[in-house]
Amino acid sequence: MRIEVVGTPPEPPFFLVSNHLSYTDVPLLCAVTKGVFVAKGEVESWFLAGRIVRDMGTIFINRQNRRDIPRAGSEIIQRLEKGEGVIVFPEGTSTKGEAVLPFNSSFLQFAAQTDCPVSYASITYKTPNDSPKASDTVCWWDEKTFAEHLWYLFQVREFTATINFGDEPVRNHNRKELAQILWKKVNEKFIPVL
Repeated sequence: MRIEVVGTPPEPPFFLVSNHLSYTDVPLLCAVTKGVFVAKGEVESWFLAGRIVRDMGTIFINRQNRRDIPRAGSEIIQRLEKGEGVIVFPEGTSTKGEAVLPFNSSFLQFAAQTDCPVSYASITYKTPNDSPKASDTVCWWDEKTFAEHLWYLFQVREFTATINFGDEPVRNHNRKELAQILWKKVNEKFIPVL
């Protein structure tokens, strides 16, 4: 993976949101920001990937239990107070990269309540012209298992990941407005995956 960075990554402590295209987003953002991630609880049980992200200090959230959101928010605040950067994918799923899905505002509840500045970034992938499209090989959006998708990814000899960081963090005391503002800003920087 070749990495191109546009803009300036935030310095810890930070809270960052980004669109989500694939599990490759995790090492990409980790390499550039050194942040920890908020992930759905199921990821912890995934073969190999679960152990890796657990060892990275990932904050897991049970999305089936709304009462887990305040607990995750408290853990995010603790991590920020310890000087860490925290990254969340508020789309709630990875996509083919045609568009940025609406942001789930519940991921931003703690930021709205605490007036936490939220940084933002947009990710896109590109493969060489003689390779299969990044939307089919790098992006993980269909029903393929992790192992099946990894096999497709390994068919690509190289790909470029571009991460475009926003200029100024965003603050808003209303989580729904905050989600909408951040979605708009990420969308403005978003380049569809081909």
